[in-house]
Amino acid sequence: MVFIDIKHREVTLKLVYYGPALSGKTTNLQQLHRLMGQQTASELLTLNTRDDRTLFFDLLPLRFSTRGGLDIKLKLFTVPGQVMHAATRRIVLQGADGVAFIADSQVSQTRNNNESFADLRRNLSENGIGVDDVALVIQFNKRDLEGIRSDDEVRTIASKGKEPVYKGTAIEGRGVADTFLGLADLTWSKLESRYALKEKFGVDRSDFMAHVRAMLGAGSQAGVLPVAPREPGGTA
Repeated sequence: MVFIDIKHREVTLKLVYYGPALSGKTTNLQQLHRLMGQQTASELLTLNTRDDRTLFFDLLPLRFSTRGGLDIKLKLFTVPGQVMHAATRRIVLQGADGVAFIADSQVSQTRNNNESFADLRRNLSENGIGVDDVALVIQFNKRDLEGIRSDDEVRTIASKGKEPVYKGTAIEGRGVADTFLGLADLTWSKLESRYALKEKFGVDRSDFMAHVRAMLGAGSQAGVLPVAPREPGGTA
């Protein structure tokens, strides 16, 4: 979970992009890295197999300082989606403060979405993280393809859950910033309620989000829905 160093005035958050293989987790991080450009000197570290699927994880470390002198570090990870890397997913998920579940919008990927979401819940439990304790947002990616669930279907699915849902076409950058901003916002809100970060460091949610938006430069693009499904990709 969150690492708080009161003496050195540092807070480190861990955000994990989770989902089935080839759903667009790595693409989301690549687009975030591109959007941030000169706003961060961080490099995106990627470890791939020969077929270009993530083998272990991607890591995008971010850092900024607030007006009150608080150093905030955001560590963004992805997990490998293939079934064979279950142990790696569980390890990467350890200590996560927030999770973005990247679902594939194609109807043909419904089963893979559901199995991956069930895997997420199981690994959170095995890591001692309550599903209600971690910040969780969902992105329905690949909205540019044929054979996807319609916007109305996504809204119907979303109405059955409580997590924020975003629509995206990560390969074009659409919905990427919105998903990240939503994840960062929800994560800070949950941590504030648990650890009283404003009282300890004088940094509230608006301060935190102002710095996060500044890293993205131009900001977000439309694509948010009010609520999210508990079983993303499942039939309505």
